[in-house]
Amino acid sequence: MKLSIIIVNYNVKYFLEQCLHATQKAALKVSSEIFVVDNDSVDGSCLMVAEKFPEVKIISNKENLGFSKANNQAIRISKGEYILLLNPDTVVEEDSFLKIIGFMDRTPDAGGLGVKMIDGKGRFLPESKRGLPTPEVAFWKMFGFSRLFPHSKRFGRYHLGYLSNDQVHEVEVLAGAFMLLRKKTLDEVGLLDEDYFMYGEDIDLSYRITLGGYKNYYFPETTIIHYKGESTKKGSVNYVKVFYNAMIIFAKKHFSKGNARRYSILINLAIYFHALLTICGQFLKSAFLPAVDALLIYLGFAILLPNWEAYKFERGYYPPEYLHIAVPIYLLIWIGSIWLNGGYRKNIEFGRIFKGLFWGTLSILVFYSLVNESLRYSRAMLLLGSAWAFLILPTYRFILSKIRFSGLELELKSQKRIAIVAAENESKRISELIISSGLKIDTVGFVAPDELMHHPFYLGNIKQLSEIIRINKIDELIFSSEDIPSQEIIRIMLDLNDLNIDYKIAPPESLSIIGSNSISTAGDLYVVHINSIARENNRKNKRAFDLVFSICLFFLSPVLIGFANQKSGFFRSIFEVFSGKKSWVGYCSGNHSHLPTIKKGILSPASIFPENIPDKKKEELDIVYAKDYRILNDFEIVFKTWRKIGRS
Repeated sequence: MKLSIIIVNYNVKYFLEQCLHATQKAALKVSSEIFVVDNDSVDGSCLMVAEKFPEVKIISNKENLGFSKANNQAIRISKGEYILLLNPDTVVEEDSFLKIIGFMDRTPDAGGLGVKMIDGKGRFLPESKRGLPTPEVAFWKMFGFSRLFPHSKRFGRYHLGYLSNDQVHEVEVLAGAFMLLRKKTLDEVGLLDEDYFMYGEDIDLSYRITLGGYKNYYFPETTIIHYKGESTKKGSVNYVKVFYNAMIIFAKKHFSKGNARRYSILINLAIYFHALLTICGQFLKSAFLPAVDALLIYLGFAILLPNWEAYKFERGYYPPEYLHIAVPIYLLIWIGSIWLNGGYRKNIEFGRIFKGLFWGTLSILVFYSLVNESLRYSRAMLLLGSAWAFLILPTYRFILSKIRFSGLELELKSQKRIAIVAAENESKRISELIISSGLKIDTVGFVAPDELMHHPFYLGNIKQLSEIIRINKIDELIFSSEDIPSQEIIRIMLDLNDLNIDYKIAPPESLSIIGSNSISTAGDLYVVHINSIARENNRKNKRAFDLVFSICLFFLSPVLIGFANQKSGFFRSIFEVFSGKKSWVGYCSGNHSHLPTIKKGILSPASIFPENIPDKKKEELDIVYAKDYRILNDFEIVFKTWRKIGRS
């Protein structure tokens, strides 16, 4: 057998499915076998492989053994003359395997080989070719010099930026995402070092290959897509720590004691430096909009106050405490309400801002009516300030979006205009899948995969893509891998790289459409699912709602408890939710193995109904609640059924 392909998977089922579709097509041209080693995934990966790819050999681990151990499991039982370690978040060309094996057969001194990699937007990935991270090279990389001077022979040695991306080169380090190895070489230098859990093992093995008298080559005559960052968040502090600690293991193993010690100190400094930059950057990024909102609203009050005094009363009518205490309290309520309604998400959606301001103003008016009369400064000023907030917040956000301020795009504008490149049957299936995903996407039309095809159903054919994109203002192309070879998709991505559009690929008979737009994002996909309540942002919003509503109920309890149906359990429910034991709203009944797990609720979607409803209806309500969760759903349920609070 010529080639053994080994894919280690951990909870990236949809990417694995697409990877296997492409891999099987490429494997038809060589004598090969395919292994999937699953590291205890919980997303149904193994079942998907067994059902859709029965000829693939599956190794199912009962725990996450890490990258090295998982690969070694398959290498030990493989039969190929060559071993290919392949990431599940990759797409290979149909002739990739034929080309790389041909090169290895012609180059007996080659122990390992890597290929040209592009991200999901068609941009070259610099880690396609790398140098050995010696202390000097690592220093330039960790402290940003390699990014500032990528083509320098001194500063750019980590990614070998001074070497052409389109020529074959001898390199020091291969990328673990696509690493072709000669089995004979592995027998001599050893398998992957299992001291590395993740990261660093590719550097270690590449170095041992050169120590064994072989060479590593960068081979750009075939290109793969690498959706970098699917299994891990590349920008996180934890990633930096794990990656750099792997470098420490490498230094202790291969450098002298003195150099290894200095290397460890350097790396630890880099970890803390990166962590500090990350924390500061995240704080500034998340605090920017709330801070500007608060400042602009406060300035509005400061300008309105003397003018309103002069018009209605006299200068100095309002005490200093109004601007120094009352207005800041208003600001906290407005900012909190906007946050709860999603007004600080990446894309600007005016509806969320208006909802936040509306509910914030309503909350302020409610508390205004409950406080001592001496603290009720001015309802008129409150309404004038609210009107100012409704005017200024959307206006300045709109201006920032127009000047292309980073991270702020209009939600109105962000409705993607897509074109589907596929035959008619697949075009219709993909279009239906997009509709089922529930996302705001405008399917402009379809593009024929054959340049000779002309039909009213299509906007044009694949040869006219550049013109179709320009005339129809397309933001994203979706390719059918059933109708278009991976090699053709990759060629188009490279040819259209200057147009700055997004790309996705739809595997045949799949419920997913996969894409990833940058080197640093975790990638995005359109998929039919019912797990929106499981999203981290939704869980945070749900918990925030529970806390805020618990506090409100507690302070209003002297008034509300008299109207509650079950007074004895009223306070117990408040403290159960506040402590995190329960949530105000949960599922109607029991546990659902097919739905995301959430806390038991004091109330449920069924609480709205005056009488008990059938179990089947309850299950339907739970599915709708889980699939289309909104914080306003919880508010509506609690607002309409709060009298039922206190039940067991």
